[in-house]
Amino acid sequence: MTKIRPISDLRNHFAEISKFVHETFEPVFLTKNGHGDMIVMSMEYYEKLKLESEMYHKLKEKLRGNEEKK
Repeated sequence: MTKIRPISDLRNHFAEISKFVHETFEPVFLTKNGHGDMIVMSMEYYEKLKLESEMYHKLKEKLRGNEEKK
């Protein structure tokens, strides 16, 4: 489930937010004046996203190369 909190919670409830992102491996979306401002996530979750993105781009390039050979 998506977790959305006001940015002031980062200051007022940092330990709670940190515990949530580390235990659930899900990001917390922070809002400022009712609009999305930033995302907080654990380093493990960030590394997972980064690895998945790199793998996707490598696969995409490989598929492009195969299409050009046809």
